[in-house]
Amino acid sequence: MDQINRLVDCIDQLTRSTQSRTIETLQLVKEIENRDRLIEQLNLGSKALRTRLSLQEGKTGRLREQLRVAEQRLKDAEALIQTKEKEAVVLSDWAVDLRAQLAAKQAELFKLSDWGNAIERAPLRYSIRKQLYKLSRRVYAWLPLTAQQKSKLARRLRSWLKPGKVTPGESSADASSALQSLPPPVNLAVPSSLGQPTILMFGVIDWHFRIQRPQNLAKELARAGQTTFYISNNFIDDEAPGFEAEPLEGSNRLFQIRFKVLGAPAIYHAPPSAAAIRQLCEGLAMLLQSANVNAADCIVQHAYWFPLARRVPNATLVYDCMDHHEGFGNVAQELLDLEIALMRRADLLVATSDWIEQHGKRENRNVEVIRNACEFSFFSRRPDKVYRAPGNRKIIGYYGVIAEWFDLDLVKRVAQSFPQHLILLIGSDIVQAKRHFKAFPNVVLEGEVPYASLPYYLHAMDVCLLPFKVMPLTLATNPVKVYEYLSAGKPVVSVKLPELSQFGKLVWAVEEPTEFISTLRSVLGALPEDSATLAARQSFARGQTWQHRAASLREAIATLPVPKVSVVVLTYNNLELTKACLDSLLTQSQYPNLEIIVVDNHSSDQTPAFLTAWADGHPDRIVILNQDNKGFAAGNNLGLAAASGDYLVILNNDTVVTAGWIKGLIRHLQDHKEIGIIGPITNNIGNEAKVSTRYERIEDMPAEAAQMTRARMGEWFEINTLAFFCVMFPRSTYEQIGGLCEEYGLGFFEDDDYCRRVQRRGMRAACAEDVFVHHHLSASFNTLGARKKQALFEKNRAIYESKWGSWVPHTYRDA
Repeated sequence: MDQINRLVDCIDQLTRSTQSRTIETLQLVKEIENRDRLIEQLNLGSKALRTRLSLQEGKTGRLREQLRVAEQRLKDAEALIQTKEKEAVVLSDWAVDLRAQLAAKQAELFKLSDWGNAIERAPLRYSIRKQLYKLSRRVYAWLPLTAQQKSKLARRLRSWLKPGKVTPGESSADASSALQSLPPPVNLAVPSSLGQPTILMFGVIDWHFRIQRPQNLAKELARAGQTTFYISNNFIDDEAPGFEAEPLEGSNRLFQIRFKVLGAPAIYHAPPSAAAIRQLCEGLAMLLQSANVNAADCIVQHAYWFPLARRVPNATLVYDCMDHHEGFGNVAQELLDLEIALMRRADLLVATSDWIEQHGKRENRNVEVIRNACEFSFFSRRPDKVYRAPGNRKIIGYYGVIAEWFDLDLVKRVAQSFPQHLILLIGSDIVQAKRHFKAFPNVVLEGEVPYASLPYYLHAMDVCLLPFKVMPLTLATNPVKVYEYLSAGKPVVSVKLPELSQFGKLVWAVEEPTEFISTLRSVLGALPEDSATLAARQSFARGQTWQHRAASLREAIATLPVPKVSVVVLTYNNLELTKACLDSLLTQSQYPNLEIIVVDNHSSDQTPAFLTAWADGHPDRIVILNQDNKGFAAGNNLGLAAASGDYLVILNNDTVVTAGWIKGLIRHLQDHKEIGIIGPITNNIGNEAKVSTRYERIEDMPAEAAQMTRARMGEWFEINTLAFFCVMFPRSTYEQIGGLCEEYGLGFFEDDDYCRRVQRRGMRAACAEDVFVHHHLSASFNTLGARKKQALFEKNRAIYESKWGSWVPHTYRDA
């Protein structure tokens, strides 16, 4: 029954794209109206049933007979819906292929999730099903059965309609009845080769919907050794957070992920709600934990994902801008605004065309053009059997979606000009093209075919067309199908678009319809072509594969300019703590543009000698050896003055940082310009930044810290005073505020003082919930002894209060 329910969902979406534009759909609408009348009759019948039930409560036998009649009517209505759904399948060319996939996969259905304009059309069938569902609930409530009998009936109905399935985030009790039928658990913790980041590809379509750029890039990135999670737009309707993982063919590092989101919203209509973001964050945290993701490259292909992708810890954010979305004409303004925010915030903006590049450069300075490509080996190989036109006529062909950018009038002129040839159109028809070409028997619309079948048609074509309208959407388009046409060595005649210039003389690009027809006539008249011409086209396509594009994408990410970060570490004895701190900086920061400045306050142990040797031969390591103990503020000020970074960090030497901590803090400063200074959460400090931890050994700290911060990714809160065991601020803050106040001598209250100065400038102090740094706490001050520490504390408190008024003691967060 699960298969039927999912097939219903799939057919619902498939029907939308043909509902308003085909004659068959008009007939279906009439039948749906008849079904509405039937539902109204059922409503009247149920009301009558309720009246009879209330008057005849004591007559159990009669009530049972009426219940049987009502149940039979509901079953008849369900059977009628199923019959109409089967008729809708017949009306859709797509359904044939989908049924074949369902037979092979038995359960894996996906919704129509491309081209927002088709999806937006009014779903009448949804409202009908919803009314029937509400009716069944009312009838269920009126049934003269005991609670136990009702519960038994409900369980039986649920088992018919929705068999149990265990996915991450479900309790074992909820899914215990399905354990026997579960497939083996999917091992997601497959590390990338050579320590490469994990790929999180936030897709614009489901993997199984239609093979396009997203899937091809994902396959090649996985083949190159990067564990790749392709995140489908096809959500699972569930109120509990979680996800389903599906291993994909082609690589043991390639998986499709479907997140659970209540209501399973379509990503094309509006930005995600706050509730959806929370649920997605929880599901993503589960994925990161299950796969043990340390560093990630987030490749976003639709603006809907931006609020989620920007939160991923230790990640590089890439926007793969494939289309000029505003050109579709039906995209909500909120999504367009979100796309602009994504363009500005992305570490790298990938453009598929020169037009998108110029548009993107207005928002982001890091723009890389990575065009579309082809699977050359797949499209260049001629199948043993290819399509044949009746009478062995020559074939003028096109494949791709037939949508509003497809020039129907131009193709009609082609059909009129070449009645002796077959005009073969492959692809989903969402603009009623079949009716448009009804008067042209030489035009054949095959509908959408499986990706694997495209060479069967392509190699039968004598000439391939790109008959697009010239409009903002197509002016920004780099057409994939041209690469595929050339892979097969086919001559291509196209309207003139900017992106066709890269193909040079390999493609005929013309402006006027008359020129289009004359060029097509010349090309047909020159057939068959010599082998050198075919080889030139294929030679070009051979160098334009998805493998090439994935390599370009990896290189663009690897060579991204990143802001320089200067970390100032103040030391005074405690050499072993210093070694652990510096080692964690080098091994855990995972940041390519890092400057470490160590200022030693005249240590009496082996610290100066160690630091001198540690910095030798490393220009990004600076050591300043003071001849006396200048105290916390003055010592750090020396380091800050020597720093050249865009972001400055003050870090105690009794700390151990965790993976990706730098990117985590920078991300908050980039996303929230009002934050002037920020620090992490920690295990040991005297204010709200302290969190409860379980680890007792430092070796166990990274795993617990990762689990804790993943669950809080993207979260921060305003804090009155940051403790300066670890703080980061942009250079702009330093230029406005200056260094730490040196009146406080050895230490205490210089952090309170600095935060007051930051706040006086209208900026906020923040604590990042998704960055953890281990802190031993006051390792240097503990050497002073309790009496000296207390005396220093009281002295500096008086200095502070003379400047800022009564000191407000730091507090811990609520339990």
